[in-house]
Amino acid sequence: MGPIRNIRDVAEKHLCTGCGVCAYLEPEGIRMVDDLEQGRRPVVEGSAGEGEALAACPGWAMELPPHDPKAGHIEELWRGWGPILEMWEGYATDSEIRLAGSSGGAATALSLFALEAGRSTGVLHTGARRDVPYLNETVRSGSREELLAASGSRYAPASPCDGLARVENAEGKSVFVGKPCDAAALKNAEALRPNLHEKIDVSIAIFCAGAPSTAGTLEMARQLGVSERGRIESVRYRGNGWPGMAVVKGTDGAGQSAGGELTYADSWGRILQKFRPWRCYSCADHTGESADIAVGDPWYRDIPEGEPGRSLILVRTERGREFLRAAMQAGALTLEKAEPHLLPDSQLNLLHTRGAVWGRNWACRLLGVTAPRYRRMGTGKTWLLDLSLKQRAQAFYGTFKRVFTKGLYKRRPVKPFDPEAPR
Repeated sequence: MGPIRNIRDVAEKHLCTGCGVCAYLEPEGIRMVDDLEQGRRPVVEGSAGEGEALAACPGWAMELPPHDPKAGHIEELWRGWGPILEMWEGYATDSEIRLAGSSGGAATALSLFALEAGRSTGVLHTGARRDVPYLNETVRSGSREELLAASGSRYAPASPCDGLARVENAEGKSVFVGKPCDAAALKNAEALRPNLHEKIDVSIAIFCAGAPSTAGTLEMARQLGVSERGRIESVRYRGNGWPGMAVVKGTDGAGQSAGGELTYADSWGRILQKFRPWRCYSCADHTGESADIAVGDPWYRDIPEGEPGRSLILVRTERGREFLRAAMQAGALTLEKAEPHLLPDSQLNLLHTRGAVWGRNWACRLLGVTAPRYRRMGTGKTWLLDLSLKQRAQAFYGTFKRVFTKGLYKRRPVKPFDPEAPR
């Protein structure tokens, strides 16, 4: 399918992660839209997307800095999980935040600490659109109420980097919260825009196994009795417990209250994950290796019903270490040191995905399909050392099938989705 020359190539060749950094860097020629089947995607005008936007894009290329054995990283985790200085397990000390969050409320607690300590004047993150609640929008919150209103994971397309101009233009610093690909885009943008770098207090990434398209949310709503998208009143994917229930509220065709709840196993395992775009299957970073701090579920044991949420917290940079220590000293989090083995014990599927990506991407290249370029991310070694022969075969030959069933061999123009249009 040829080389990547611009952001239009990235989007149409199935490489876009939907982060929105291109729209931030080149706003006059690029805007983000919702594509029902793919997620947040850029619409490019003319020759835009060939300069800074392409340079910062994590969709077509991603890399880690050279490994420095003297930097103090946890050595046994480097190859499979990237740079980690410290690992902690715990939860938000504030019980309301702990309950509302998806897994212990760590990201919300860290964000609120930054506001209350006067370190930051806002938090750039994702929340539900008020006018179309099954879609997301980028918000910059400045209060506890605003943070709590957007707490809990949003298993739907989001492009928080499209709001980085708000960070750059705001008085004071900001906390950034996003997916691993969003954190990688932010890091690239910081390198291009020194003023942006000065405005970031800390970046926090949420572990991610893929971002389902809007079609996934609409299917979940349909199965819960709200079949018309215009009748959806609210969607919550997790939180209010651990891991929490997916909840859809709305009305049916007769105008009566409709909706319901699904367990995490049903909402994610049976519905949403099937709607992840191909780019998520070819992603090597699911744990925020470019962020200052990354948080996710410590699923190394069975979780009894009713147990309060807990978070696994990875400190990846010195900026993150200083921030977390300050938050702990302020009592924002209740934490205990975590042993390195708890990360693979909790998220072994993400390690296996990292290895499978090597085989998937080479299968794509053999068929002439453009694949992401990764440097110093250990995908090849993970393929060899952490995957069984059966897993390697599934990754390689399964990709051959998907190239044709998903149409990966041909360009796919971005298709803007209009929520007001008849279904």
